[in-house]
Amino acid sequence: MATIELGKYLEGRAESFHACLEACVEALVACEACAEACLGEEHVKMMTECIRLCRDCSEACVSCVIILSRGSEQAAAFCSACAEICELCAEECESHDHPHCQRCAEACRLCAEECWKLAAA
Repeated sequence: MATIELGKYLEGRAESFHACLEACVEALVACEACAEACLGEEHVKMMTECIRLCRDCSEACVSCVIILSRGSEQAAAFCSACAEICELCAEECESHDHPHCQRCAEACRLCAEECWKLAAA
């Protein structure tokens, strides 16, 4: 399986954001995949909140990826907001038995954990 080592692109302050950046990318992909899979579920109407939160979470992760890649002074603020949204998304996904939801919840929990660490630093 191919992997991307994002650290090779980071310089200066952004280097210290590596773990959080990786977690945000993983959550972003998991959320997009989960939302798409939810749209294919038999009872899609029951998945509406999950889809909405996955979309919100992926947008928050995209913003964090951009800010973290820049090594921005605003990283902590963005990460704090991202962590909150990731926790909400994980909570919703955990309430569904679908494998894609469980994978998404796991990625969102990890992202929230990394974002909280960076926000507190």
